This record gives sequence, C-alpha cells and structure tokens, in this order.
Amino acid sequence: MSFNDFGAAIAWGDPEHQPGDIVKDAIRKERILKEIAAAQGDLQVANLASSALVARVHSVQSDVDKLTSENSTLQMYIDNLTMQMAKRK
Repeated sequence: MSFNDFGAAIAWGDPEHQPGDIVKDAIRKERILKEIAAAQGDLQVANLASSALVARVHSVQSDVDKLTSENSTLQMYIDNLTMQMAKRK
C-alpha cells in the first residue's frame, strides 16, 4: 500500500479549480447568495405567520377561559335554584 499519491485524490475534497474559473465562481457565489436571501425571506414570512397563529391561539384561549368562568357561574346559579326548589317541597 502506497501513500505517495494520497494528496492527488480529489474525491475527499473540492475539485481543483482551474485558473479560468473565477467568473464561474463569482456567478456560483452570487446564485448561492440569492438562494440564501430567498430562504431568509421565506423564514421571515413563516415567522410572521407563526406569530399571527400564536396571537390567535392566545385570543381563543382567553375566550375559552371567559366562557368557562361564565359556565361555572351559571352552574352555581342552577345548583342554588335547584336547592331552593327542593327546600320548598
């Protein structure tokens, strides 16, 4: 087994760049930057949507808590009326 040509294998890293690849690299980097900017924009939209959903969940939870309290009050009223009716008989 010989390790003399170990550094020659390009399968372990980036392919070797040719001297004329500067323009290709610049185009590739610009494309990648555009993709990153688009992905960040998508994340911002998703973040706004999730913030709106969280606000809606809090609003609905507040409504549920209010209705639960009202139901407890009504149940207490019904129980008191029931006891009063039972005492009259």
